[in-house]
Amino acid sequence: MDFPSLKLSVVGGRPFSHGGNKLHRDKLLEKRYGVRDMNASAGSICRAALGTPEDHVVVILAHNGPTGLGSQAEDICGRDWFDEGVDHGDHGDPDLEQALRQLKETTELSVPLVVFGHMHKELEGGKGNRKMVVEDSDNKVLYVNGAIVPRVIEIIETPVGAAESESGGTVRAFTLVEILDGKIKKVVESWVQVTGGVAKIVEEMTLFEDVT
Repeated sequence: MDFPSLKLSVVGGRPFSHGGNKLHRDKLLEKRYGVRDMNASAGSICRAALGTPEDHVVVILAHNGPTGLGSQAEDICGRDWFDEGVDHGDHGDPDLEQALRQLKETTELSVPLVVFGHMHKELEGGKGNRKMVVEDSDNKVLYVNGAIVPRVIEIIETPVGAAESESGGTVRAFTLVEILDGKIKKVVESWVQVTGGVAKIVEEMTLFEDVT
């Protein structure tokens, strides 16, 4: 999807991804998208990116992030659970990593941001939180995981000292990314309270900031 007024294009990753090296919904992927394997999926992502206007910044939006960003449980796409015979490891999408590498090596496209979710911020068993933002080694791509679960929390009790009109409602999580001149300037996890049709920010955490 192209946004000419912003000089920005959003390119999607593989649909139905569950993470790891296996294609899910493989028959549907082949029938609808012509994708039979990881190589074909990587090629499809690259073709979509190459179809964007030359002067646009490209943002990759995927359900799950790419491989290559760490294999520890707390890493941005790391496995934080155990299956029989399988330890922790990198649970990213290999086709997305392949597509990003190919675009970087063979094109002049500006792809400063890759956004995804799937791997929840809170680790399995309450063992802390995972890394939600990773900057690549040459500082040209920022990987942002927005999977905060639950994203919407109902307010059951009225805070001490709050007015009656401030009772009830919800608190909702947003991940905000600021882009200026094609470069990522700031990433913020923001919690917004919505009560009686009124919204206000109640907490903000800076996850990344370019101070140059």
